[in-house]
Amino acid sequence: MTGRDANGWAGMDYRGWQDHADVARRLDAGADPERWGVGGFRPLHRAAVFGSHETVAELARRVADVDALENGTTALWDAVVAGCMENARALVAAGADAGWVGHGGWTPGRLSLAGPEPDLFAALPEARPGLTEAERAVAEEGRRLITALGDFYYDGLGLACVAGIDAEEAIRRLEATPADAELMADLLADPYEYDLDETLRLVGVTTVPGGAVLTQPWGYGPSMPGIHTRLSAGTVSYGLYANPKSGNQGSIHRDGVCEGWDLHPGGGPYAEEGPAEVLFSYVHCHSAVAYSLAYAGLRPTDARAVLGPPDHWVELPDRDYWAT
Repeated sequence: MTGRDANGWAGMDYRGWQDHADVARRLDAGADPERWGVGGFRPLHRAAVFGSHETVAELARRVADVDALENGTTALWDAVVAGCMENARALVAAGADAGWVGHGGWTPGRLSLAGPEPDLFAALPEARPGLTEAERAVAEEGRRLITALGDFYYDGLGLACVAGIDAEEAIRRLEATPADAELMADLLADPYEYDLDETLRLVGVTTVPGGAVLTQPWGYGPSMPGIHTRLSAGTVSYGLYANPKSGNQGSIHRDGVCEGWDLHPGGGPYAEEGPAEVLFSYVHCHSAVAYSLAYAGLRPTDARAVLGPPDHWVELPDRDYWAT
């Protein structure tokens, strides 16, 4: 018998927390409201992120402590970070502490001021003081950028986001040349008909407000470190590869030097982050492309620089781009 079976949650996956009637039936039959699976996972935290507000309210009235921690955070914190505002409301109504101090010194109440429903807990004393002007600007620009990009499938995408230079300067720094038009037409019709090694040095380059974007919708080319050491001279660049196998992989280069590798854009906030980093991670949570663009201070008005057609399709010189 597995831990989930022993706790009364056999067969429960993330979608199951939406089914209030089933959750209530399991609880009435003896399912443990304090434990799900092995490793100290808590049903209330699962429901806060994946469930309905009815399920959250049901579990909240059955647990001993609505503010019990899982991986160092409360269920309310998790609901706010996940953008599940109806669940956050249900937790506060059940007595959850909107003033609990989480990552970077933020409370769920104050962090929610930067979220999709800034007025959610604005009247609560736990949401005070309000956001500073700088914090509000981060939140507003993040929401604008995410809306401007829209929703699209980006698994397999590679990006380089560079501050302070335009497409022509990016092309000059990389010593790139115009791509063969006939090859690009065939490639764009079905990029996966080609071996990646044949197309890795073909990238789109576009000027956007704040800098330039290199894109490769089918591969990791723009995220290779040798590209960023050249692009980031005197500035900063952020690389993204949306790896279909292992998730989003990010990197930071500043003035030709790698400052961060194997990062997880769009996945935070994290416990080790400071106040400004927590806010930035929260605003761009689950939006890896927006995170990457915003980190470099880029402000595109749509998704063209990411999805194409770019300003230029170019071919990079044949060199070792894994060498820095």
